[in-house]
Amino acid sequence: MTRTEGSEPVWLTVPGNRPAEVGLDDVATAAYAVNGDAGRALELSRALGGSVPRPGSGQTLRLFETLASLAAADLTAARVAEAHLDALAILDQAGLDPAGLVPVDGAESSWGVFAAEAAKVRLNAKPAGGGEWRLDGTKPWCSLAGSLSHALVTAHTSATTRRLFVVDLTDPGITARTDEWVGRGLPAVPSGPVDFLDAVARPVGDDGWYLHRPGFAWGGIGVAACWWGGAIGLARGVWASVLDREPDQIALAHLGALDLALTSAGTSLAAAAAAIDAGDAVGEEGALLAARVRGQVARTVDEVIRRTGHALGPAPLAFDARHAARVSDLQLYVRQHHAERDDAALGRRLRETGVSPW
Repeated sequence: MTRTEGSEPVWLTVPGNRPAEVGLDDVATAAYAVNGDAGRALELSRALGGSVPRPGSGQTLRLFETLASLAAADLTAARVAEAHLDALAILDQAGLDPAGLVPVDGAESSWGVFAAEAAKVRLNAKPAGGGEWRLDGTKPWCSLAGSLSHALVTAHTSATTRRLFVVDLTDPGITARTDEWVGRGLPAVPSGPVDFLDAVARPVGDDGWYLHRPGFAWGGIGVAACWWGGAIGLARGVWASVLDREPDQIALAHLGALDLALTSAGTSLAAAAAAIDAGDAVGEEGALLAARVRGQVARTVDEVIRRTGHALGPAPLAFDARHAARVSDLQLYVRQHHAERDDAALGRRLRETGVSPW
């Protein structure tokens, strides 16, 4: 496959003598061809499902590099693929084969993970016998619910407990409200609410398993790898600009600051991948690692968006469709990090340990 300008892969470490089958060139080129199209993103996600390593498999670095390479080329591709791959990893951690959960006609499945909560809406689960449960209520922030075949959904089993469930999104009791999505970022990935009315569901794990398994923290770091890759896609515009003409001191200062921020965040992601594979990112250690890496990458993204705008001015926002879309997509995507609220949660976590972190 011929590499297209703008589809370069992203490495967290120097490639060195890595084997050719790593294939990040092909991944990045395929993502670039998505060009914001959700249908193409779903096709790519299904194609990647059987070949991308799971977190904690000994190849977590490869997983993070794949996610970052997707995002650097096209954030729609990354947003869709990350959720699909995360769902497959969750099922693997639960000891479930997704092939046994799809319709008997063998149609290829596409997966999402719907685990967000919001005020004034609630999804409840109740047992229905025979191992089945029924879901009633509304789930917010359900990306591509109208286009996916299946999803993993968290629902309340009591006033204080939640459990994860598999749902077939073609169930007549499930209605995706896609018309409520007005985002200028990731416009092809509507993430509106979904209504459930006596919808059939299959439990995955016990109450609380989804949030307390080690993979919950690992999945959060995988999302940060997508943010980081998207920031690199933006910063490459600044790199191209300093090669096109003799840069002044301001342009060079922006380039240097971008390199410091992106390299630091990339180093954190690489260290996190190593910790996950070494078994050092479980329990409280894993949660703390995820909070730190996500916070650092989110700060890096905010700085890259600001510095790229200052360095390049209004022209690419007005006349370069891919650049303008990437800025809008990344601004929305990174807001999965809750800024100062997540900083406060990290501070609370540190204080509760009673041990100085530095």
